[in-house]
Amino acid sequence: MRRGFAALPTGAMVLALALGVAAPGRAAAQTAQAPPTPLTPLPPLLPNTVQPGTAAPAAQPAPKPAPKPGAKPAAKPGAGAKAEPAKPPEPPPAGGGDLAYGAYQRGYFLTAYAEAQKRVSAGNDAAAMTLLGELYGRGFGVPQDLKKSRDWYKKAADAGSSDALFALGLMALTGQGEKADEAAAARLFKTAAEKGSGAAAYNLGLLYLQGRTVPKDVPEAAHWFEVAANYDLEDAVYALAVLVKEGNGVDKDNARAAKLMAKAARLGHVTAQVEFAIMLFNGVGVPKDEAAAAAMFRRAALSGNAIAQNRYARLLSAGRGAGQDKVAAAGWHLVAKKKGLGDPMLDDLVAKLPDADRQKAEALARKWGG
Repeated sequence: MRRGFAALPTGAMVLALALGVAAPGRAAAQTAQAPPTPLTPLPPLLPNTVQPGTAAPAAQPAPKPAPKPGAKPAAKPGAGAKAEPAKPPEPPPAGGGDLAYGAYQRGYFLTAYAEAQKRVSAGNDAAAMTLLGELYGRGFGVPQDLKKSRDWYKKAADAGSSDALFALGLMALTGQGEKADEAAAARLFKTAAEKGSGAAAYNLGLLYLQGRTVPKDVPEAAHWFEVAANYDLEDAVYALAVLVKEGNGVDKDNARAAKLMAKAARLGHVTAQVEFAIMLFNGVGVPKDEAAAAAMFRRAALSGNAIAQNRYARLLSAGRGAGQDKVAAAGWHLVAKKKGLGDPMLDDLVAKLPDADRQKAEALARKWGG
């Protein structure tokens, strides 16, 4: 009879196959109490101007604008307007588009500022006001000025921007330019969430989950996580999956949890990839599929997750879900071990390898571990 993985007393989150640690870069989760993401601001705000009616870009991680060949580095906060490439701005895409937002995305911050100012002068443009608030708040293309940032966000919020309301909530939460006020942040998040900001809904859910400012209310937290999940926020989808999997504040439902965990995994949430791989391996809420589990562990392992590296090493050592490869198993084990996740069984595997194979495993570990 085949057995699952042995328990490893290495962390705080109880996983289906073993005890493990949260992924590097994420706070350890408390079982059935909180998702692993702490209450912190989400990535930089981006105005929702490209496709009205779609999920707010504020909820999506903002990629660093890639500099164009020959372009100078973007201005640092407070550095002033010194970062514009010499070439003229690109025209809007065929069929329309948002020149100000497009320029921001590509790192043409002075062009973004000029276009946003032009639109504000022409009328009550909430998206352009929000972009100005972002530029002043981050010091992109203009000297950083939190008062001007907040003033532009307030004007944009008055003009109906849910993104601006969310940004004001973040400023209140973190005390940017003023004293931190979590109660005000909660009110702003709720208003923004009701107006369609997925990022605000997620932050509001965290406040209810942790009982910060508002009374602790897990069902209410689950509600706002579900609202945010509809905008494809990977952290919100994962947080909801954890609550559904544990039956915390909502009905326990393994099938629904697996579906949510799979969605979070597809969106790139590495911890969700590990948990979904475990659900696949054990057939919890989803048909048992060791090959799919191995592939998912590998994906998370390549992202640097120590648990995934350890579990994938175990699968390779036993030939479960993937062809047996003891050298590769040893390599992944050495990567995970360097991060503090030991495994006596895999230590023994490494010790029994011929010297040549051990050297190959060490070379693979250097490659995969960076």
